[in-house]
Amino acid sequence: MPGTILLVEDDTAIATVITAALEDEGFAIDRCSSIEERDAKLGGGTFDVMLTDVMLEDGDGLASMGAVKASAPDMPVIVLSAQNTLDTAVRASDSEAFEYFPKPFDLDELVRAVCQAAGSRANAADDAAQAMPTSEGDGMPMVGRSPAMQGVYRMITRVLRNDLTVLVTGESGTGKELVAEAIHQLGSRRTGPFVAVNTAAIPSDLVESELFGHEKGAFTGAVSQAIGKFEQANGGTLFLDEIGDMPAEAQTRLLRALQSGRIRRVGGRQEIAVNVRIIAATNRDLAPMIAAGKFREDLFYRLNVVPIELPPLRERREDIDVLSQHFLAQAAEDGLPRRLLARDAVENLEQRGWRGNVRELRNVTYRLALMAREDVIDAESLIDILGEEAPFHIEGEGEGDSGIGAALDIWLAREEPASGTVYASALAAFEKPLIEHALSQTNGNQLRAAKLLGINRNTLRKRITELKIEPDRFARPV
Repeated sequence: MPGTILLVEDDTAIATVITAALEDEGFAIDRCSSIEERDAKLGGGTFDVMLTDVMLEDGDGLASMGAVKASAPDMPVIVLSAQNTLDTAVRASDSEAFEYFPKPFDLDELVRAVCQAAGSRANAADDAAQAMPTSEGDGMPMVGRSPAMQGVYRMITRVLRNDLTVLVTGESGTGKELVAEAIHQLGSRRTGPFVAVNTAAIPSDLVESELFGHEKGAFTGAVSQAIGKFEQANGGTLFLDEIGDMPAEAQTRLLRALQSGRIRRVGGRQEIAVNVRIIAATNRDLAPMIAAGKFREDLFYRLNVVPIELPPLRERREDIDVLSQHFLAQAAEDGLPRRLLARDAVENLEQRGWRGNVRELRNVTYRLALMAREDVIDAESLIDILGEEAPFHIEGEGEGDSGIGAALDIWLAREEPASGTVYASALAAFEKPLIEHALSQTNGNQLRAAKLLGINRNTLRKRITELKIEPDRFARPV
């Protein structure tokens, strides 16, 4: 299988390391450092694979990829880049790259990709896509360059040219709807509608009507025909947020619609064909819900064709700098004073807990833009506005079996649950006291309790009802 590799890289150190690794695999390496040299070599020889950096001595390597494909249409191209943005990943995908590696990359993973590319000699069949903007944040729905986000970007680019169903998971405030918008805006359905619906915010008896529509007279209050979200999204993308909170009966009808590609309005007799791409999202762990019979397993497998998990902000702290500056720029566009953050202010933000994730960071930066007295916000000014916060610490970390661990030990000893049911049983046992404790801490305020727990307010209200919790008994006279 080993053949000849054209390596286009102007960083001598990186080129040397890649060359040594590939030569160990038996490949012959032909190196150059510019677009001009690349084109000359492609005109004078045949290569099995090309590895190319994006920013080269004489220009953007991706911008001229059309010439590469014209001269060597069957040659797989692997793109390397230090410009680690969603935009770069999308441009690599649009150039029909075999694979994309943000720097720094895993050398063993790169070698495996080269071996796969050399063995496949596959030419991607994607249609040419519209040119994407080239500056981070300029038209791009997501911002961040951390390794955690690079994995998200690569997963997004893999689903842009197909209609596979995507399930986005992650804590509240991590940007799950932004992922859905990115897939829609950058993918093949960009000219169609993008329809988002929060299934947790709809009363359980109206979910089916909201999704599938209803006929006049279908139920009390149905004074006219209504078109549901599926029909509204026809030809485009339907984003189902908080899918874990969907009622059981609606889950059944959703599964039927996904299987057949057809829907029926509530009270209607005619089946209607719909052509929609489904992207679902949840901040809940669906596995214990399936075990407890609260979420259909067959629906989960229908939705979880391509899983994308969003990291919490505390796992991508290196993005806080670029995110906060990005949000400050947005605040200025929205009419607030233009502000910048000093280095010590950024360092302070990086030490905070961010239980509300990126959404909380955005709200905080808008508050800073409004309330700061200086154009450049330093740590002292930031603390005056936001207050002190202790460095982020996971409660119980490094404390052995104290706290929740000890409580679980006691519960396990008492219950002796059957093998394979521990997760769901423990969740059921601890969920009610956890919610009650949060309500106690917030004086019965459900909005503050939801924020403390890091879940959607509507989700909390639903769980309070289902668990028969009386929030009023936690309210204390002020």
